[in-house]
Amino acid sequence: MSDELDLPTGLTSRPLTLEDAPAVHAAIEAEELVDLGEAEMTLEDVLADWQRPSYDICASTIGVFDDDRLVGYGDLSGGDVAYTAVLPEHQGRGIGTAIAGWLQAKARAAGEARIGTQVPQGSAADRLMADLGYELRWTAWDLELPEGADLSAEPLPDGYTLRDATESDRAAAWTLIEDAFLEWSERDRMTIEDFGARVWERPGFAPWNLRLLENPDGELVGAVHVFLAGDSGYVARIVVRPDHRGRRLAPPMLVDAFALAREHGATRCYLSTDTRAGARGLYEKVGMVVASTWVNRSIDL
Repeated sequence: MSDELDLPTGLTSRPLTLEDAPAVHAAIEAEELVDLGEAEMTLEDVLADWQRPSYDICASTIGVFDDDRLVGYGDLSGGDVAYTAVLPEHQGRGIGTAIAGWLQAKARAAGEARIGTQVPQGSAADRLMADLGYELRWTAWDLELPEGADLSAEPLPDGYTLRDATESDRAAAWTLIEDAFLEWSERDRMTIEDFGARVWERPGFAPWNLRLLENPDGELVGAVHVFLAGDSGYVARIVVRPDHRGRRLAPPMLVDAFALAREHGATRCYLSTDTRAGARGLYEKVGMVVASTWVNRSIDL
């Protein structure tokens, strides 16, 4: 399919390359500052996603440029998941609509039945998607630990231990985490190579970023993926094996993850969840509060 977009006079488009990652991050950051009051996405997040072995940057992205400056982009990240951003000062010119059309055509050509993305509730992107016919799939939230607060959680039960994952643990950690997320998410299983690109090959990865929970018999029954995103500690994944749920293992796992993040310089601690997982109540019970609300919208192709 063509990469030509119907754009305002003077703007051009082309596929992106890895060298465009800083400009893409700058566009995302600019939108988040307007929509959320602070930026959450980091350059490392962009790079981790783009370095997946299954991902073809050139075939999956489109950038919109004003001379040499990137003013908007679209990314068919995989399956029916897309990401976009348009610099706030260029919104309202039809760039977002053009990118949405390109992404829909790209997903349709790949055999997808729907395409969607997640944006801050009430944002310019949310309003545009609603106008274009995108329907609400689910609601998501960023929850954070208030500044100076500690999580309310009892210690782990006797015999349970948390430790850093080693290279030999990676396949087992991938299996445990993917099994848990596939209980409620509608997607194919991520390969261990793509999973690793987002976890242990993420730029800046350190051993404390992947923590494993073992039961008294030494079995792997839980895992936490936590990392620094700027000056924030972010828990990207936290899971407990189904046969060990209901034992209040997740709260002390969060305590451990956020404590490590603070030890490494985090001044803010947060995580994300949505209506599919049904975990918001658990996080609020241990003292976390909603910092922002997001909506995932999609459209039939």
